[in-house]
Amino acid sequence: MRRRHFVAGAIGTLAGVALGPDPSLAATPTPRMQGWQAVPAPGSTPPAQLRRIAAAGPRLAWAVGEEQLGGPSGGRALAMLWNGSAWTKTDLSHLNHIRLWDVAGTCPTAAWSVGQPVENGSPLLRWDGTTWREAAFPGRGEPDVRLNSVAVGPDRRVWICGTRGGAVRLLHHDRRRWQWLDPLPVTSANLYRVVLRSPGEVWVSGDQSNGGGWSGLVARWDGAWTVLPPIPGLRLGIADIHAAAADDVWAVGTEAGVGGPVGRPGNPSLSHFDGTTWTRVDAGFTLGSLSGLAGDAQGRAAWISGWNYQDQSRSTYLRRDGSGWTTARGPADTGATPYLNDVTPIPGTTGFWSAGMTSRVPAPPTEAYTEHLEA
Repeated sequence: MRRRHFVAGAIGTLAGVALGPDPSLAATPTPRMQGWQAVPAPGSTPPAQLRRIAAAGPRLAWAVGEEQLGGPSGGRALAMLWNGSAWTKTDLSHLNHIRLWDVAGTCPTAAWSVGQPVENGSPLLRWDGTTWREAAFPGRGEPDVRLNSVAVGPDRRVWICGTRGGAVRLLHHDRRRWQWLDPLPVTSANLYRVVLRSPGEVWVSGDQSNGGGWSGLVARWDGAWTVLPPIPGLRLGIADIHAAAADDVWAVGTEAGVGGPVGRPGNPSLSHFDGTTWTRVDAGFTLGSLSGLAGDAQGRAAWISGWNYQDQSRSTYLRRDGSGWTTARGPADTGATPYLNDVTPIPGTTGFWSAGMTSRVPAPPTEAYTEHLEA
């Protein structure tokens, strides 16, 4: 059963409502926070949004999504570049793509993006320091190939999760060639996110059919697949994961549930794996979503992006606070009611980026949106 590609929203100067205890770590010192600040991301044609964001350092970051949503063409791909002082929309007019799902990069001349299939299969794009161009890979142009998420390590090896030949699997580039790896041994599965813990340890997340709906899915690749127990839920999709260790894994997403009025928001889902079982942790609000997870310089889960349906005046985050999680708010009086889709660390600093759109409603004048935290 093919389910709708998972898209979560998000939310985030700091408010402190302590949440459920962290079952994995002892209390650690909390750094002094300067607060989230809105950063203009001009140039998109409304309605527009940024789905994912990645940073190589304080002077280089990429964000991708789509613009002109709902227009006659169904939308256009959107990609933006951070140069250390401002976001700039990059030219994609030479490419025929509707939207981009994900982006990853580690240096000025090499970043990667994957997007929604158009005509013959999913596109794979490479940033060469000047522009985005199509990249060749085995299976390119095949109608059943789907590339959903991409990650790049410090060694510049590329990992992509997707499907080929009806099987969910990883596509790997070792800096010499592309290779599809063994299928994930789970039937009726969808993957929405791939992340790296180390050069040889790759984690993926998504959902799997459970007969009457779907449960959260998390798995690890380290030369072979290890599938964690399903995360229980009613139509639960896992948007992002962070693995500090094999027995310290966090997963966030949205549980659609059943029933309720048309347009009813889902419920945010925050779960922790201790090496044996998953434990559900209170997210601090009951209607909305959790969309992204970012680790700190020590490799610990640090920030979660989310969207609180009951308080949309500012963006909402969860911040790791010692042994638990605390709600944190974004800047006030921005003229936006932000809906965040992702949060990511800035290598070489203690800062973070988040990205999404200026409103939950994908209609004009909604535009691409980013926030920055200098910690």
